Formats: sequence, structure tokens, C-alpha cells
Amino acid sequence: MKKLASICAALLFLLSTSVFAEKHASEALEHANAAVVQGKAGKSEKLVEHAKLALEQTLAASIVAKGIPKNHLDEAAKELQEAIDHGNLDHADVATKHAEAAIEHINKAETK
Repeated sequence: MKKLASICAALLFLLSTSVFAEKHASEALEHANAAVVQGKAGKSEKLVEHAKLALEQTLAASIVAKGIPKNHLDEAAKELQEAIDHGNLDHADVATKHAEAAIEHINKAETK
């Protein structure tokens, strides 16, 4: 009986971690999209603001993700960091491209 309870608890834990990853990825996607909108408007400062929030959520999702989704989230985090770096240099066009690349990775992570 204890074995069955342990197995059930482990399964519930595994299922709950994927739910947490999806929630963070969804919020990351929201902010990354906002970063792209701001970048296309030439607003580097606002792009950086949203990219930082997206990066926080992406890293949080990556902590609980596993396998291929984790790889995509890690790549999205790299792209978001590039977006932040270029946005801080007032390179809105380049920063926007990195934010768009991050969105692609986050979407791939969510579909796996």
C-alpha cells in the first residue's frame, strides 16, 4: 500500500511540474510578444522591460521543464538576453529579431 501511495505521489508531482512550466511559458510568451510590439514601434526601453519579464518567466519554466521543451526554453532565454542587450544599446530592430526568435522557441517548448 505504501508503494502505491508513493507511486501516485510521484506521478502527481511529475504532472504538476509540467503545469508550472506551461504557466510560466505562457506568461513568457505574453511578454515576449509585447517586447516585439514595442520593438517594432522603435521603443527600445519598453522592449527591454518586457524582454526582462519574459526572461524571468522563461527561466522559471526551464527549471521545471525536461527534455526537448527545456532545450527550447534555454534557447529562448539566450535570445531574450540578446534582445535585452541590443535593446539597451537602442538597437530596437536587432532586439526585435531576437525577441521573435525567442517566441519561436517558447512556442516549440509549449507544443512538445
